[in-house]
Amino acid sequence: MTVTRFAPSPTGFLHIGNLRTALMNRLIAAQQGGRFVLRLDDTDPERSMPEYAEAIEQDLTWLGLTWDTMIRQSDRLALYDAAADRLRASGRLYECFETPAELELKRRSQLAAGQPPVYDRAALRLTDEEKDALRAGRPGHWRFRLDPGRIEWKDGILGDVSIDASSVSDPVLIRGDGQYLYTLASVVDDHDMGITDIVRGSDHVTNTATQIQMFQALGGDVPRFAHHSLLTGPGGEALSKRLGTLALRDLREAGVEPMALVSLLARLGSSDPVVVQRSLGDVAEGFRIDAFGSAPTKFNPDDLAPLSARFLHEMEHDEVADDLAAIGVPPDQSAAFWKAIRGNIEKRSEIPEWWAICQGRFEPDVDAEDADFVRTAIAMLPDQPWDGNTWKTWTGAVKTETGRKGRGLFMPLRKALTGRSSGPDMSEFLPLLTRG
Repeated sequence: MTVTRFAPSPTGFLHIGNLRTALMNRLIAAQQGGRFVLRLDDTDPERSMPEYAEAIEQDLTWLGLTWDTMIRQSDRLALYDAAADRLRASGRLYECFETPAELELKRRSQLAAGQPPVYDRAALRLTDEEKDALRAGRPGHWRFRLDPGRIEWKDGILGDVSIDASSVSDPVLIRGDGQYLYTLASVVDDHDMGITDIVRGSDHVTNTATQIQMFQALGGDVPRFAHHSLLTGPGGEALSKRLGTLALRDLREAGVEPMALVSLLARLGSSDPVVVQRSLGDVAEGFRIDAFGSAPTKFNPDDLAPLSARFLHEMEHDEVADDLAAIGVPPDQSAAFWKAIRGNIEKRSEIPEWWAICQGRFEPDVDAEDADFVRTAIAMLPDQPWDGNTWKTWTGAVKTETGRKGRGLFMPLRKALTGRSSGPDMSEFLPLLTRG
């Protein structure tokens, strides 16, 4: 069975870059009838916050990216202990004592000598006595010893990838304070939960190389990997500077429709055109991981508003009936109201505004030069009930009476009856109005 996962750290709010990773993994699981795991990488007790964990769940639920299982790494420390013991016993995990300053000095010396800045494995040459002496003054951290040779895999997006293990430093798996870092905890969890497919950003390619050897060292199957390109701003600038305004919670507050956002991110950077879909199942049906390229992908938040509007304009009444009932639209008027206004709203928050107009809760907009004309026209308005023919019949009579026509006839009447200079077809909207 296909099993994918999304593994955010609850150290901040999810942003548009996180969504791309979550969505791709969720769609692969949906396509294959598999399972999708939400894993909170919360092994950092100082930075992981309950409010961020709650916000992650809220954002994914809003987007319809439901999960089959949720785990927290803070509940699984015993698994990491056991894995670390196995790696120590096999000689793949070794203790190091360099301080950050000492490591930086080594790195500079290597660069100055024209050498790659790779950890020199000096700790492997320490005697037991030297280790004991170092432990007395500083805590040791633990590195995973990479085997020599090339690490290769067939990437779902990048194609054939090959990395020379000698060009990569042995990764630190356990800090001096005993905290497990991402690399170890992630591999152990992926192995334990049977993760078969991992999609993540291209900044993880080197992590993947080291993790492949860790999967093998722990006796687990290596998942299939795909590394998507990173998002940039519309001009190719780094998106990181704008993530404060691109947090998913902020997009939700701005009225972005979740399916508009999902539909865009499911195609952005691929060879397939963006199509606004009605459901996650529809998105999954047309999703192709191999359609994505490796080049940085430009994301323009301005694209979301028109996509959201398009989604709303195509909504059928049954999709929005509960929303209309919640603002007091009677059942016998609900379908007609939605038919009249749906082509004129950009956000759901505008729906109550149009119902308020129907209820007479607005300020008429009458220009001084149109005051006498509007007064005459309103006096000619037939008694209710009004129907789909009333607007045409009434404006025809007003035209005959006043000689006005075209914009000079229709615009002052629209503004007087709705307080707006644009909006729904008045033939459909007039029967919904309450005459004040």
